Amino acid sequence: MALRPRQWSKNLLVFAGLVFAAKLGDPLRWLEACVCFVAYCAVSSASYLTNDVRDRHDDRLHPVKRSRPIARGELSPRAALTIAGGLALLALLLVAPLGVASVLLVLAFAGLQAGYTLRLKHLVLLDVLTIAALFVIRAAAGAEAVDVPISGWLLLCTALLALFLALAKRRGELVLVSAQRTPGRPVLDGYSLELVDQLVGIVASSTVIAYAIYTLSAEHSRFLLATVPFVVFGVFRYLLLMHRDHVGEEPEHVLLTDVPILLAVAGWIATAAAILALS
Repeated sequence: MALRPRQWSKNLLVFAGLVFAAKLGDPLRWLEACVCFVAYCAVSSASYLTNDVRDRHDDRLHPVKRSRPIARGELSPRAALTIAGGLALLALLLVAPLGVASVLLVLAFAGLQAGYTLRLKHLVLLDVLTIAALFVIRAAAGAEAVDVPISGWLLLCTALLALFLALAKRRGELVLVSAQRTPGRPVLDGYSLELVDQLVGIVASSTVIAYAIYTLSAEHSRFLLATVPFVVFGVFRYLLLMHRDHVGEEPEHVLLTDVPILLAVAGWIATAAAILALS
């Protein structure tokens, strides 16, 4: 679908503030977090539609993106932009009751998405840093929506993990373009497999270290250190798939279909929830 519902999973990050603040038993906060989730799904889809309208001619030459509805001609650019405008307005209406800060954050998210579509995605390194910043806004928005303090560690871990996935995505695109000898996005000319592999290694190790330090300094319980193995396994598993099977161009597909990663995520959720509940 043009709205890319499979990528809405990225917006589950808005629940992180609720989880890490150990407010799982508050129904009102859950409602606020769910409203925030729907709002960010709406504004994300609006951005995807706008991006696909702008890139429709290039997408028709891409072995994967040519199947998108706008590139195939199933959805006209005018209709897509109309839907995008409606979704953006819906997002604003949803977050308005959550406060001024929530409105400003969704506007910042939409603005940064627009900047990415128009220019930033064509700039080497700034493209992946922008993707990481969008995830940070999601995490901050989720914490703001439920009125809990925004953890600096949460934002740092979010930024690093998003940067890891964004770099893995660039690697997957480089491999695909090289294998099929098809034109890729212009920014790929500024990357090489050697450079991306080095950057991925640096960010992957930084992600694990940052999360481990967070668990040791967590206010609620240092027993959260028990969740570190799940994070380590998840990162290692993704690196294995990236190098062995050359996945990564669609990270949301990998995260939602790979059984070992899904089990690691489920184990992390269960362990973290039990620790936070008991502490």
